[in-house]
Amino acid sequence: MNNLSRRQLLKLIGGSVAVASLGSPAIAANKKIRVGALRFTSHSASFIAVEQGLFKEAGLDVELVFFQAAQPMAVAIASGDIDYAVTAISGGLISLAQKGAIKVIGGALTEEAGIDGQEILVSDAAFQAGVTAPGMLDGKSFGITQAGSSFHYMGSQIAASEGIEISFKPLQKVGAIIGALKSGQIDAWSIVPHIAKPLAGSGAVHSIGAVKDYVSDYQITTVFTSAKNAANEKEMTQNFIRAFSAGASAYADVMIDKKDGDDGMNEMVDLIHKYVYTDRPREKAAPSIINGTMRISTGAALNLGSVKHQLAWFQSEDLVDKSITIDDLVDQSYVDII
Repeated sequence: MNNLSRRQLLKLIGGSVAVASLGSPAIAANKKIRVGALRFTSHSASFIAVEQGLFKEAGLDVELVFFQAAQPMAVAIASGDIDYAVTAISGGLISLAQKGAIKVIGGALTEEAGIDGQEILVSDAAFQAGVTAPGMLDGKSFGITQAGSSFHYMGSQIAASEGIEISFKPLQKVGAIIGALKSGQIDAWSIVPHIAKPLAGSGAVHSIGAVKDYVSDYQITTVFTSAKNAANEKEMTQNFIRAFSAGASAYADVMIDKKDGDDGMNEMVDLIHKYVYTDRPREKAAPSIINGTMRISTGAALNLGSVKHQLAWFQSEDLVDKSITIDDLVDQSYVDII
């Protein structure tokens, strides 16, 4: 499978997606690896593991490679351009898993009671026209990166629960969705709080609900790798998960449980700011980074029920083949299954 060209991989997942500047494949033999990420606070476990030397302690020399959407990461994993990635389950990822190229090996971001989660947003134009609750989105447009993205899944769950119809608008990149929402070119979107809260505070966008009210126990993002790594590079994969999990625990200790007080939180914000909102001064970035705090699964534990629900939805929408099984998608040997 890793002999497939990127052109073939793009054709396989049925979309034209751009892979962020990628070089030669990672060389697992000497523990030099490349890890895919988004510039979101939800990827803080990877940032912390790099900055605090947790990957190095696990014998891994990690280079972070940044993307702007989930599906390009799946392409990069399958082609061998990156070794591990953390992002939402997409149709492209599932299709490549069916072909024996990818395995989900753990869980990352998750919705948790008592912690602010993903918000449902509408444009000011839609809000002023009376769209003040998710049930009022009937016939409205909803921004997504690509068909088969997590945004598509969330919007569909909202629509099904409310018994309404939503028109999905693929805009390829998160930045393009934000621009379209602020300008009123689309009516609605759902996104993590570090992006949702400042948008809602700007007045150009309004929050009208929470995703967790429509998708219970949502395993928002997962840890995944190539099927080859999962099967043949078990020590390296275990080391990656261990270091990533240590980063997640450090994040929770400081940002959720506040074990190190305000000083510890400020230090953590400084660390995360190296990767998130880098175009803003620290004083303007800090509130959004703090507002974006969500739970990253302890020990990279995976909510298999949520993953099964997502797979079933992709199949029901004919976005992936109906023959794929949960065992095709997930290697359950690496982390606790919940």
